[in-house]
Amino acid sequence: MKVIILPALSDNYMYLIVDEGTKQAAIVDPVNPDTVLEAVQKEGVNLTKVLTTHHHWDHAGGNEQLVQKSKNALQVFGGDQRIGALTNMVKHGDKFSIGDINVECLFTPCHTTGHICYYVNAQGEAPAVFTGDTLFVAGCGRFFEGTAEQMHAALIDILGNLPDNTKVFCGHEYTLQNLKFAKHVEPDNPDILSRIEWAKAKRDGGEPTVPSTIADEKQTNPFMRVIHNSVQKHAKCNNSIDTMQSIRKEKDSFKG
Repeated sequence: MKVIILPALSDNYMYLIVDEGTKQAAIVDPVNPDTVLEAVQKEGVNLTKVLTTHHHWDHAGGNEQLVQKSKNALQVFGGDQRIGALTNMVKHGDKFSIGDINVECLFTPCHTTGHICYYVNAQGEAPAVFTGDTLFVAGCGRFFEGTAEQMHAALIDILGNLPDNTKVFCGHEYTLQNLKFAKHVEPDNPDILSRIEWAKAKRDGGEPTVPSTIADEKQTNPFMRVIHNSVQKHAKCNNSIDTMQSIRKEKDSFKG
């Protein structure tokens, strides 16, 4: 399995997932279709599937144009009827494949009511999850259409139970900004301090900070650490759901 990171707009990421054995490919959130088609041609792969995490235009806005421009008929997967060019409505636990790569749909509503993360597995390799705007490196999406309970279920119960070596490919380059907030929440967390240096070096070198891993997020992402006393103490809350609500509200207006 090969994942090609394709930057788009000011800070979005699209991802071309390639099964190297069969040359079958899928694209995650193709907001810039021309960039996608250039990568498809360069890699010499057969694009057949579009994996849409949610309906927001900066993720799903290129779907119709890509379908029109592609020489192949494309299947467009998603969990929300508001997604453009949708052909395959999916729900939690639905499975399909990209060549010999297995894909499982994880329903993670909150940022939007129909948000899907895609858990991708190839034999003998570390798995990957494409998290859209649910889980970011060191952060999470705003609760536009959902609740703290829903984000808690998404981050702690669903994504938090994936294998620790799962690579995390998220929808935006927000890492340094998120880590500033993480440091504000847990100023004495050494993992966060070293992660800031790592992220700065990556960005200074013009590189993306994706992928992260589930293990990294459990160590440094305050929204995946709401179960820890240090984060609950910061939020002045005594349970993880209230903590999730509190720190997301704080992050919404955090300048850093």
